[in-house]
Amino acid sequence: MAEVYIRVAEEENEEPMEIPSEDDGTVLLSTVAAQFPGACGLRFRSPVSQCMRGVRLVEGVLHAPENGWGNVVYVVNYPKDNKRKMDEIDASSAVKMKRGDMKTSDLIVLGLPWKTTEQDLKDYFSTFGEVIMVQVKRDAKTGNSKGFGFVRFTEYEAQEKVISQRHMIDGRWCDCKLPNSKVNMIHCFYLQQGPDEPLRSRKVFVGRCTEDMTTDDLRQFFMQYGEVTDVFIPKPFRAFAFVTFADDQVAQSLCGEDLIIKVHLSSIFL
Repeated sequence: MAEVYIRVAEEENEEPMEIPSEDDGTVLLSTVAAQFPGACGLRFRSPVSQCMRGVRLVEGVLHAPENGWGNVVYVVNYPKDNKRKMDEIDASSAVKMKRGDMKTSDLIVLGLPWKTTEQDLKDYFSTFGEVIMVQVKRDAKTGNSKGFGFVRFTEYEAQEKVISQRHMIDGRWCDCKLPNSKVNMIHCFYLQQGPDEPLRSRKVFVGRCTEDMTTDDLRQFFMQYGEVTDVFIPKPFRAFAFVTFADDQVAQSLCGEDLIIKVHLSSIFL
């Protein structure tokens, strides 16, 4: 007798696998389980009633339906508890894989006290997770802090936790944000002047910029508030920019305002 194969799949609409039958036309459950671990039986959709029918199982042997195995696709049965566990494992694995695919980004830390050092930043943020990079931005000439910096974590979960709350660092409330966020919200941050500089800062930090924004766009927009002396967008693009005004009062007056820049919402704050 020629060897006969039946078509078996885990789900009706999946591509089936051919399973060999025995010489007497039956199929061993162990043969099915070898390809589908945990299988406890087979079922198929009746071409007449369109209902699912179970394949008769006797002492580990599956017997063909009345008209033979035919060319239908047989679907694997699993014990309910086992199937539930498998689904839970698959769901858990999917979540882990998804989280694993999410990469961390440099977060900008706004409102840092002048005295805060990179070691201070690392010590503080290490309480949330492993820190792989910290940086306090400083003036190239004086070496004084510019009042903001950057931090990056190893784990995405730590990054999410940090972004979701404000932070008290060296006695001052600070904000941690994602500079390259695709959320259509732009923040302007009033850069504090250093302790040894008598004049107040005329420069604001513009965060969450989009790549379509140019220096001309920012200059044209902010000129409505006062004379703009400089606009700087770092390259490569890092989703933020700096705008400098001729008058420090203009820079300060923008803080706390909600603005629209090229249809993007802009929040100005200290």
